[in-house]
Amino acid sequence: MPIVIQPYREVHEAAVREFNQRLTGTGASQDLVFFTKSQPQWLPKAEGSNLYQEFFVALEGSSVRGGYAMKYQDFSFANGETCLIGYYHHPVSEGIVNSSYATVGAMLLKDAMNRSSLLYCLGMGGYDRPLPKMLIRLGWSHFAVPFYFHVVHPSRFLRHIEAARTSLPRKIAMDLAAFSGLGWAGIKAAQGLKKLGSPQHKEITADRFEAFEEWADPLWERAKRHYTMTAVRDCRNLQRLYPASEAHLIRVRVRRGPQDLGWAVVAERRKGDKYGDLRVGSIVDCWAEPENAAFVMRAATEVLSDLGMDLIVSNQSHATWAQALEHSGFLSSDSNFILAAGKKLSGLLEPFAEQRPRVHFTRADGDGLPRNF
Repeated sequence: MPIVIQPYREVHEAAVREFNQRLTGTGASQDLVFFTKSQPQWLPKAEGSNLYQEFFVALEGSSVRGGYAMKYQDFSFANGETCLIGYYHHPVSEGIVNSSYATVGAMLLKDAMNRSSLLYCLGMGGYDRPLPKMLIRLGWSHFAVPFYFHVVHPSRFLRHIEAARTSLPRKIAMDLAAFSGLGWAGIKAAQGLKKLGSPQHKEITADRFEAFEEWADPLWERAKRHYTMTAVRDCRNLQRLYPASEAHLIRVRVRRGPQDLGWAVVAERRKGDKYGDLRVGSIVDCWAEPENAAFVMRAATEVLSDLGMDLIVSNQSHATWAQALEHSGFLSSDSNFILAAGKKLSGLLEPFAEQRPRVHFTRADGDGLPRNF
């Protein structure tokens, strides 16, 4: 029976639950399952808004063999043009556990490309994963979005960062560094050196607020021309992305005197094996003119530090925002957070290699909201 891809409807929900059971029952990760509800809980379609999600399922008769999600959002380009762009994410195929369905992953991607001529993927877990390998074969433009981290409590970091404690010798060395104080001194020194030469201004203030309001629009209009590509971050879209009801998201407004310089959205990451018992804060999103990026990053870092985070992480594609993290005492490490742009989308950014340092992508442009940053 041929496999067809259709919009995910309520009538398919029971089949999706069975699909998920087949995946997890054969040893697949608990995260590699599809959405159990056909109506998106985050960014459902709303009248008059170009910011929304849709789900699609691959059907073989009445059985679900795969699915994917598509987020649509307006993006602004340096030439003043605004385009509606699709973000392809959360593709799941029964081919993970049954080789008879190995072609479903390619079918899902082809369907998404037919639905949106301008398409990107973000995250994907690294170049060794099947999806980025497939995109590279198709000729998509791509790069790893730089990853930065700031250690607030070095001793706890050394004792609990499971991603680095991968062997007994490493564990012993990191424990010795933690208990002797040498690790604390080394990390603080390395982060302190990064701050040398960072911009200073005594009049900068940072205030937490509950919801975005109209003051965010002039910031959007003033700064957007500095970016070769960025998701539209006006008040209307920000209220959709970061509603006041999402109380775990912390919104920070950065000003110099009465003048708004920018804003950041920060939050604590969910627990995971990678970080052990550490409290990990994430700079989820941010906005400002590039020359004010360092003030925004410093404010976001201070807010998360004051909340008791042990470690703060962020991915920033724009070169100036990456530099702003370094000026705030962040160190860099290998990134598995990949941005890939379809041929038609990358064609709007030609020459891609020259334009990409000025595209503005953050964790918020992926599928990590509202709970997984």
